[in-house]
Amino acid sequence: MALPGVYRPQGDTRLVAEVLAEEALTPGVRVLEIGTGTGALALQAARRGARVTAVDVSWRAVATARLNAIRHRLPLRVVHGDFASAVTGSRYDLVITNPPYVPAPGAELPVRGPERAWDAGRDGRAVIDRICTAAPSLLHPGGVLLMVHSGMCGASETVDRLAATGMAAEVTARALVPWGPVLRSRRAWLEQQGLTGQADELEELVVIRAQYSP
Repeated sequence: MALPGVYRPQGDTRLVAEVLAEEALTPGVRVLEIGTGTGALALQAARRGARVTAVDVSWRAVATARLNAIRHRLPLRVVHGDFASAVTGSRYDLVITNPPYVPAPGAELPVRGPERAWDAGRDGRAVIDRICTAAPSLLHPGGVLLMVHSGMCGASETVDRLAATGMAAEVTARALVPWGPVLRSRRAWLEQQGLTGQADELEELVVIRAQYSP
């Protein structure tokens, strides 16, 4: 279930869920999901016995994730706020995130409304880059980051940024999905920015896996 305005699981969620299913989660491992939305990925990890903390800037998303945890009778700690301040000082074995990554004409990130789940600045990297920088401080040695985003944002740039922090990163999954209504509404602007071609109708999604080995 999802309260109005909460991002529902779509192709990007399903892609990272497939990769998450391949991770060796043993009971009791500590997992963090950044931008949990409905809590779908967090609950997938909790179902396997992980101790999961989920964080979101949206109160409606927090309420949705808590309700879904109750519905599925799974333990889940859900925290409201920005990940950088909400989990300060905590480290995890696995961090999962499906962050906002859609390029937007506005330079400022939205502070309210459903657009917070997808708008991410002119290049779509406003949140991605923050996560790349913070990842080593969120992970135990040997811990893993799984992040999904659009190919428009530059998968190689994400890999390079993570490598610059000392993490071993690579693209582990790709998928092509039809454009959704947000991208279709921005086609002319995306073309002007050189982020897409006139004939493009499919969006590439990538999952990047990075391991922290200090």
